[in-house]
Amino acid sequence: MRKGELFRGQTVAIVTPLTDAGDIDFPGLDRLIDWHAEQGTDCLAPMGTTGESPTVDHDEHRKVIRATIARVRRSGGSMKVMPGTGSNSTREAISLTKFARDEGADGALMVGPYYNKPTQEGYLKHFFAVGDAVALPIVLYNIPGRTASNILPETICRLGEHPSIVAVKEATGSMDQSSQILAGSNLTVLSGDDSLTLPLLALGASGVVSVVGNIVPKDVRSLLDAFAKGDYEAARALHYKLFALCRDMLGLATNPIPIKAAMQMLGRGNGALRLPMTPLDAAGMTKLRATLSQYGLL
Repeated sequence: MRKGELFRGQTVAIVTPLTDAGDIDFPGLDRLIDWHAEQGTDCLAPMGTTGESPTVDHDEHRKVIRATIARVRRSGGSMKVMPGTGSNSTREAISLTKFARDEGADGALMVGPYYNKPTQEGYLKHFFAVGDAVALPIVLYNIPGRTASNILPETICRLGEHPSIVAVKEATGSMDQSSQILAGSNLTVLSGDDSLTLPLLALGASGVVSVVGNIVPKDVRSLLDAFAKGDYEAARALHYKLFALCRDMLGLATNPIPIKAAMQMLGRGNGALRLPMTPLDAAGMTKLRATLSQYGLL
């Protein structure tokens, strides 16, 4: 069994609800969490890319982590919480991860340091420093399109030797990279792109950190369940059903612009974003509405 099977299944990278004035809507966050508990979501990842973590201040980041964990625990179910605690500052990443641990998080989703583009040795020392400082399962988050630098598979395999580093959210879009990680380490691999979940499952991945799960978590879960049962025909059918929706969530504009627009169309939020994120343009809204209608959601 791979190291991070605690996070097998569907983790939803949840949006951060905002008021029209741009403040964090904590009652809206509670409603969102309750809905996911009803939907049977396995795990929530607040304060990731989809949660607009780059636009919140440190105090808000901690408050969202605390509120999410508290609401999940009050729900009384088995849903786990894996908050985003990554930073381009190692000290800040350690501080956020300690906070998440102390609040009762099940793990931490930790993006590679962004903007400063560390060397591969820098990646090793950064993640090892966090793992040494905090006894909490760490899921690496490799997304070069956001960080401007790839954590190479050789480096990820070496990171997997640390007892606290248990999994990786692979958002490189590279089947070769995922194959090398699966072949060269005991890390659990989670898909970081909804449209690639099925191909990655075929390679040996164990689940997904999903964006589209914000609106259709049961369908994502059904795909995972069908594959686990060996019903590959059903899994493939669900993949094709989900494909256009998954494509639009990451293709019409920068995440989380499309998913917040979709949730607004479905009556599940006001679509509010914080600058520098701006609303989906008219052409994008038309395309998104058509996709939601074709899916049967509108």
